[in-house]
Amino acid sequence: MRPHVRTTRYAGGVAMLTALTALTAVLASPAHAGTTGRGALPRGCSATADGVDCHFDVEPGNYRVTALLGGTAAGSTYISAEQRRTMLAETATDAGRVVRRSFTVNVRAAEGEPTQEAGTPGLDLRFRGSAPLLAGLRVTPARHTPQILLAGDSTVCDQRNDPYAGWGQELPQLLRVGVSVANYADGGESTVSFLADPLLFDAVESEVRRGDLVLIQLAHNDKTTTAEEYRANLAEMAERVIARGGEPVFVTPIVRRRMQKDGTLDAVAQHVMTANLPVEMRALAAELGIPVVDLTDRTKELVEGLGIEASKDLYLTKVNGDNTHTSVHGAKTFAGIVVEELLAQGLVPARAVR
Repeated sequence: MRPHVRTTRYAGGVAMLTALTALTAVLASPAHAGTTGRGALPRGCSATADGVDCHFDVEPGNYRVTALLGGTAAGSTYISAEQRRTMLAETATDAGRVVRRSFTVNVRAAEGEPTQEAGTPGLDLRFRGSAPLLAGLRVTPARHTPQILLAGDSTVCDQRNDPYAGWGQELPQLLRVGVSVANYADGGESTVSFLADPLLFDAVESEVRRGDLVLIQLAHNDKTTTAEEYRANLAEMAERVIARGGEPVFVTPIVRRRMQKDGTLDAVAQHVMTANLPVEMRALAAELGIPVVDLTDRTKELVEGLGIEASKDLYLTKVNGDNTHTSVHGAKTFAGIVVEELLAQGLVPARAVR
C-alpha cells in the first residue's frame, strides 16, 4: 500500500478556494462558524446551533477534502463525515490564524451499516467542537486512492447513535490524506452471515483494487460456529480478496469486558465459545501466510492492566451496563492499536499516519 500525498498551492492566500467535484463546482468562498461573525458560508453549507453542516451531491467513491480551519478569534474544530465518522480530531487554532487540514473520505450509498437505512445520498460533512471555525473548504475526487476496507461487526461499524462507536468509525482520523477507509462492518454479523448477505462481503469484494488492505474482524457473533466452519469462512474471504489483488488482514476480536473478581477476563470475554475463535484465526493466518492484528491479545492486556474500574471508560459500562460495545474513547483507543500493528508489520507506511 503506497499512498501518494499531494500538496496544493492556493493563489491569493486563504481568501478564496475553488471547490470541484466530478460534476461541477460545489463551493467557492470562505466560511466562518462559531463566535467570529457572519462570514459567507460556502454553497452547500449551512450554520447550525453548534457548528456548520455541509452536503454535496456527489456519486459514491473516494474524495479528497481540504478544510481551512480558524478565523479572527481562537477556535477549536473537529470534523465528522457521513454517519458519525471522525475524520479529523479536534484541532485548536489561535486567533487570527488559519490552518489547512486534508483527509480522504469514502462515500457509499449506505452512510453507515450496509444493511441499515441508506441515509442521505452524497457527502455529508459536519464541523463541530468547542469553538468551530471554518474558513474554506474544497472537495475533489480521489479515484485512485489506496483503500483500507473493513469487514466486521458492531464493534467495528459506523454506529448511528451516540454514545456508541466502532473502532472502524474512529480509524479515519488517525490516517493522513491519501488513504481511504471504507467501513462495511455491520452490527450482529458473523462469518456465516457476512458471507451470505450480498450487501456485505460481496460488496467489499467488488470494491477491492490491487494493493488494498481488507481488515477482517468477525467473531463476536460466531458463538455457535464450529472451528472448521469458522476457518472455512475466513479462508474463503481471504482467497476472494487475494483473487482481486488485495491483501487480507485477519483481526482477532476486541475482548468483552467480562471481568472476574481477580480482575482477569473470563473465557467468553476472550471469545472461547463453541471454538476458541482467536486461536483458530491465528492458526489459519499462519497456515495461509496472512498478516494478523491481534486485537484480542492487545485489548486483553489493556483492559486487565487498567483494572475493573478504569476499564469501564473503554466500554458503555457506565451508560447502560454494556461491556461489549465501546465508547468513542474506547473505539479511538482500539483504532490506535490497529494502526500501531499495521505500522509495525509494514502494512501501511509511516507517512500515511497522523
